[in-house]
Amino acid sequence: MSRLFSAYVIVDWSAAAKPSTGADSVWIGVLKRDVRFRLTYESHNPPTRAEAEKKLAAILDDHRKRGERVLLGFDFPLGFPRGFAAALNLAGDPPWRAVWDQLDRMVKDKADNTNNRFGVGSEINRRLTGGPFPFWGCPPKDALTTLQPKRTRAHGPEDLPEFRHADLAAKGAASIWKLYYNGSVGGQAILGIPAVRRLKLARGEALKVWPFETGFKVLAEADLAEVEVVIAEVYPSLYKAQPQPGEVKDAAQVRVTAEHFARLDEAGKLGAAFAAGKTAAADMLLDAEREEGWILGVEA
Repeated sequence: MSRLFSAYVIVDWSAAAKPSTGADSVWIGVLKRDVRFRLTYESHNPPTRAEAEKKLAAILDDHRKRGERVLLGFDFPLGFPRGFAAALNLAGDPPWRAVWDQLDRMVKDKADNTNNRFGVGSEINRRLTGGPFPFWGCPPKDALTTLQPKRTRAHGPEDLPEFRHADLAAKGAASIWKLYYNGSVGGQAILGIPAVRRLKLARGEALKVWPFETGFKVLAEADLAEVEVVIAEVYPSLYKAQPQPGEVKDAAQVRVTAEHFARLDEAGKLGAAFAAGKTAAADMLLDAEREEGWILGVEA
């Protein structure tokens, strides 16, 4: 069985408001084959998201020149809970793309990592509910009428869901509505989705976002004939990472995640990871394909 990918690039994104390296910063892990087809690993720790985006573009360009296909995994949600696009009255179809376009219009993320993620969360709250809900979490100095440091109430039956289907399936995944504090992913998603959108725009049909553009199905070589990059959401906490001497936890998690998908591919089992389980509900899969996204490695 042939491998689907030549390289496995895993990104631990960061919502940091100033340049930073080490723990809680951007880590890019690249597992690729050398001239003898042996897997070799390299790690990058750019201090800003702008530099990380440039590095990712350079990595993808390098593999394109070699005619090699890349699996590119990001550790934040690529979509929001079902109903989000409709609640914001966003024009355009499919909903995931309308949300990506909207975030791109709203997000200001400067070269020094200064960003307006709390302002974006606050403005979306204003449009959705007029109050500090559903987004929450910010330093007290950044508190606004429509964004508070702590959660103000629970999600009710009339509200947008607190979790995506994938978050519940992953058991332990954080809600995208949480913008700050340990384990939060909302800030990373707000700042990360526009970066992924730019990668997509630069590469067009040569880059496919799973499951939005591929659907849930076993991917085979024939499905990826003209595809250079497949982007997927990953959840590094699923894989036990033992840091090597001098390696921070974030870097270890990125490395171990890349190694996990490379092993699956080597065994001819990675293509099946893009498909849904036989018992997956049809409406759940439709939500995931049109709006919410899914986590590669979590059974649907």
